[in-house]
Amino acid sequence: MFLPRRKVRIETERLTLRPPVLSDFRAWAALRRSSADFLIPWEPAWSPDHLARKGFSNRVYWAQRSIRDGSALPLFLFRREDATLLGAITLDNIRRGPAQAGTVGYWIGEDYARRGHMREAIEAVTHYAFERLDLSRLEAACLPENAASRGLLEKCGFKYEGVAQSYLQINGRWRTHVLYAAIRADRRGRTGTG
Repeated sequence: MFLPRRKVRIETERLTLRPPVLSDFRAWAALRRSSADFLIPWEPAWSPDHLARKGFSNRVYWAQRSIRDGSALPLFLFRREDATLLGAITLDNIRRGPAQAGTVGYWIGEDYARRGHMREAIEAVTHYAFERLDLSRLEAACLPENAASRGLLEKCGFKYEGVAQSYLQINGRWRTHVLYAAIRADRRGRTGTG
């Protein structure tokens, strides 16, 4: 059962995953700014104040509230060896009752992509969601042409489920996405990450 007042911190071999705090602003803004060309094609359109301190503060308060009420688990990825911010992963839209499900979304800075960090993070969050939050299903979606993200999800045990037309607005326009899911009862979708 999820304990909302408990501090969330997930340690993996190379990463520390924890919720964002206000003092992360400079590292976050620098990473997002330096990776903008890499990230923008795959994300919702950035607002004019996307990289502003006020916008970041709102994100931190949303993260705290979401963790407290059990609706989401937004986490930043830090490299353990030097505490460098690498990206973020969010378990969002947590649904209880008969669904026991959530949606995984993630991003990583361009300089840290394709080094296995996000795979490590997804596997850790999947394990946490199944074992600690007692969820039964995790969902993820990406653009059909995002071969890197599709391959990543498949390596993490997510299975292709289909296509959703006009699923999300990405970079200013409605885009079709491919849908993936990891099911707790599916042994192929389980991870050994602790």
